[in-house]
Amino acid sequence: MLKAVSIVIPPDKSISHRAVMLASISEGTTCIKNLLMSEDIKRTIEAFRAMGVRIDIQRRRLKPATPCMNGVAQFIARSCADIKVHGVGMFGLKKPARQIYLGNSGTTMRILPGILAGQDFEVVLTGDKSLSSRPMQRIVKPLREMGANIKSVNYKVLSVNKKEIYPPLEIQGGRLKAIKYKSNIASAQVKSCILLAGLYANGLTSVSEPEKSRDHTERMLKQFGCKVRGEGREVSFKGPVRLKSPRTIEIPGDISSAAFFIVAGCIFPDTKIIIKNMGLNPTRIGILDILKKMGANIHLRPGYNRNEAGQISEPAGDIIVKSSKLKGVTISPKEVVRAIDEVPVIMVAACFAKGRTIIKGIKELRVKETDRIKSMVTNLRKIGADIKIRVAHVEGEYIVINGGKLLHGARVSSFGDHRTAMSMLVAGLLTKDEVIVTGLDCINKSFPGFEKLLYTFSQ
Repeated sequence: MLKAVSIVIPPDKSISHRAVMLASISEGTTCIKNLLMSEDIKRTIEAFRAMGVRIDIQRRRLKPATPCMNGVAQFIARSCADIKVHGVGMFGLKKPARQIYLGNSGTTMRILPGILAGQDFEVVLTGDKSLSSRPMQRIVKPLREMGANIKSVNYKVLSVNKKEIYPPLEIQGGRLKAIKYKSNIASAQVKSCILLAGLYANGLTSVSEPEKSRDHTERMLKQFGCKVRGEGREVSFKGPVRLKSPRTIEIPGDISSAAFFIVAGCIFPDTKIIIKNMGLNPTRIGILDILKKMGANIHLRPGYNRNEAGQISEPAGDIIVKSSKLKGVTISPKEVVRAIDEVPVIMVAACFAKGRTIIKGIKELRVKETDRIKSMVTNLRKIGADIKIRVAHVEGEYIVINGGKLLHGARVSSFGDHRTAMSMLVAGLLTKDEVIVTGLDCINKSFPGFEKLLYTFSQ
């Protein structure tokens, strides 16, 4: 008998960060509905509060899980809130009384400097041990070209003319100039940082990438009145820009968080999952395309996500997943760009697929919250997966997984990384014995309540 489950996933983390940032520097008050209240988003909120922005938080009333018709269980995510951000305008931020601590939030550390580069004060951004090991030269270089003064005592010399920079970052804001920047990596964080700095710069700011990365910043800038143009892999607009509040923004569900349940629905027998009100941004649904390529039974029920002005901010809808017979495939670097955060759980799916899966273009996985290639390969090998790392002369590292092996229980580590932890919990759904994952606190970074929801789903 088919087991049917309907769930609601926490709001999108990437969009939540950007909504708080742009609302804070816009003119007017913005009501952000269904904002994710994870550890990372709390860091972004506290950063702007430290700079004088009033942000009011109203927790949503939560309903208990209730059974629906035909045995479908509905779960209400407990990790969201409606907030009001009283914007201070482009130059209304105040110098914070002390350093701003960002915990483990790499998104905040890499995007916020774009705004700070245009201010008239100095601020120091710090983070925890993990964040302090994440490379920042990718944003420091273009911001310096725009005229920002950014320093760090935490750096590593890589060669005679090259060094990498790590947090903490000391940023002295000032007058910026527009640049035309050609990025050598497809990174929404790099692109967003430059675009936010471009709001304060005179002239045309443009960013081009080798592949188009997620476009949440461009979409949201348009909602705040910025005339952004996008052609292929290039985005541009003329600055300086005064942002005006759209009054209301609603955040859809996070596809990166839903990915764990999408894969669970594919590999778990006799199961149908309906995931409600999900973000379906074309630059974010690479995992759906990859899983369909692997033979997944996935269907979309599109809807719309509008603000008070009637603007469609982000495509949204329901995702319907049924148990599937997955097969091994080759995943290209271009496909990985659209699913970079979902690669760990795609690796889990490949372990349960018949045949060989090859995943190329994985370099960026080395510089996430942890080295996700190392964390996932180490853990999957412990539970019996046939997984190898190979190196090609031109394409660099790639992963080879021979799926269909009988996996067993083991004690594995989260490596302090939320996506590694959740991926291994999904893998444990179908192992012979229990998979024990240590260090699960990191899951609160993006998906508070994940363990309970996964447990309820699997019963």
